[in-house]
Formats: sequence, structure tokens, C-alpha cells
Amino acid sequence: MASVIITLKIMPKSPEVDLNPLEQKAKDIIKEFTGETEFKTEQEPIAFGLKALNIMFVMDESKGSTEEMENKIKTIEGINSVEVVDVRRAIG
Repeated sequence: MASVIITLKIMPKSPEVDLNPLEQKAKDIIKEFTGETEFKTEQEPIAFGLKALNIMFVMDESKGSTEEMENKIKTIEGINSVEVVDVRRAIG
């Protein structure tokens, strides 16, 4: 099977939520789901000081749906929503 590159957009409940601890907790859940993987993260300004956390990571396509992982990430305190915004097959 091929590898896929997934981009998750994580929205905090408010602009006051510190994204750094959320990022680490989300990465721990992703590692638990996919095994060791590489990450790229960025904070995307939305409006009025609110920033989304975008986490890109690689996983094996055979893992299937990320719904279980997304639901676990949603349970982290301070997170309003989690959605997969991009899925691409890795080449090479």
C-alpha cells in the first residue's frame, strides 16, 4: 500500500487557548494511531486573534479512515473541532 499525507485542521474553543499543549497532545494521539511519523505544523490566523492549528503527517493508506483518531483528538480540553482538510498520496 501507498503512504498518504493527511492535513488536520484543529480549531480551538477561543483565542485564549494555548495551542502548544494542544499540538503536543494531538501529536501523541496521531503517533498512537499511525506509529512513528513525521509532522509539519503551522498556525493559521482565522479572525480576531483566533488561530487554527494545522498538522500534516504521513500514514500508511492501509490504516483506512482517520475518524477514530479525529474523535480522540476532539476530546482534548480546549478543542472545538477537528477535520481532515487534505489527503494526498505520497509519491516515491
